[in-house]
Amino acid sequence: QVQLVESGGGLVQAGGSLRLSCAASGRIFSINDMAWYRQVPGKQRELVARISSGGRTNYADSVKGRFTISRDNAKNTVYLQMNSLKPEDRAVYYCNAEIRVVDANWPANFWGQGTQVTVSS
Repeated sequence: QVQLVESGGGLVQAGGSLRLSCAASGRIFSINDMAWYRQVPGKQRELVARISSGGRTNYADSVKGRFTISRDNAKNTVYLQMNSLKPEDRAVYYCNAEIRVVDANWPANFWGQGTQVTVSS
């Protein structure tokens, strides 16, 4: 099977930076889109950024110009570089990937375990 493992969360002051990583492993045939979502208690999970297998990116308006999503296809890893962090960026961040599993001909979505990002003012 497939699993996504996240790392890089933590506590930073407003204006600081963090870099999140998410590595996929297991019976992977190929990976389509990869993305980062975030969620705060009582609110819906929201899409932060996504990147296609070819490197095309999309960002939520709230993070444009501050966050950068990238991927290393050789490592099956997606990154989220977060700069100029604001208190409103505080959330649990989840990585997501659409993956073609070995011996399956239809892609499936997989989620990371989540990593806490806290921004102090």
